Amino acid sequence: MQLGMIGLGRMGSNMVRRLQRGGHRCIVHDRQPARTATLADEGATGAASVDELITRLARPRAVWVMVPAGPPTEEAVTELGERLDEGDVIIDGGNSYYKDDVRRARGLAARGLHYVDVGTSGGVWGLERGYCLMIGGPQAVVERLDPIFRTLAPGQGDITATPGRPAGGTASEGYLHCGPSGAGHFVKMVHNGVEYGMMQALAEGFDILRGAGADGRTPDLRYSLPLADVAEVWRRGSVLSSWLLDLTATALSEDPALDAYTGFVEDSGEGRWTVLTAVEEAVPAEAITSALYARFRSRQAHTFAEKVLSAMRHKFGGHVERPAGG
Repeated sequence: MQLGMIGLGRMGSNMVRRLQRGGHRCIVHDRQPARTATLADEGATGAASVDELITRLARPRAVWVMVPAGPPTEEAVTELGERLDEGDVIIDGGNSYYKDDVRRARGLAARGLHYVDVGTSGGVWGLERGYCLMIGGPQAVVERLDPIFRTLAPGQGDITATPGRPAGGTASEGYLHCGPSGAGHFVKMVHNGVEYGMMQALAEGFDILRGAGADGRTPDLRYSLPLADVAEVWRRGSVLSSWLLDLTATALSEDPALDAYTGFVEDSGEGRWTVLTAVEEAVPAEAITSALYARFRSRQAHTFAEKVLSAMRHKFGGHVERPAGG
């Protein structure tokens, strides 16, 4: 299948590579020409402009936008909406707010264009592991794009089937049509809110372990615990075993004191939106809300827990800390 890709950063470029391995033909464009040239050298078709990308695509066209959420995505979708033809589809694979998806889909539909929102999880590891995809949009359009989603998704791999779950469907393959416009990013938004809570719990746990022998603050505790080894043993048979724990174990093995991290922890928006939605729904979300506030606090004073959080974000997504005080 043919697909246009706009935005060739960490995830966009690797998604193109995975699609090409799967036999798809990708027309690619990025505002940084070097990124376009790199993928062209690897077999993609480079386009020097959005207009050139559009002309190289056969109708009905499908163009995937993989740029930062907010103004960059808004600008890219608006530009495509003014240039594409009836029946073409714009796919937003970033981390847009689901309410923006609903608005964009409505506006594009008035021009005969389709809009699909895809919450994408997988970070810098997606090229090899595949991407978990949460999809919103018209069913017929999503079904037409199924070969793209199936290639990007991880597939069943070595994960055993959930006991009692009926066979069939795409969820066990790692991608799911969640509902109409906005549903994909809504599910991804809550996914990221849950991620905040899970990361915070792990980070605080390792901070407590580290403090067991620090400064004699607790007379009954005189433990100098090997944190990297604790993370490693928890990976094996523990109910806490997870990819986040795997990444924590790797970070602690490489740098036991996490001296390479200041503990300045960013939030990319989805945690805030999850909390705001919980308020709108009057749903208690104490763990997620506390985890979000902990990230705010990290920009003022840094704890070992915040270094663990920063290390996890770097390991799964390639997120780089701001300098202290920046």
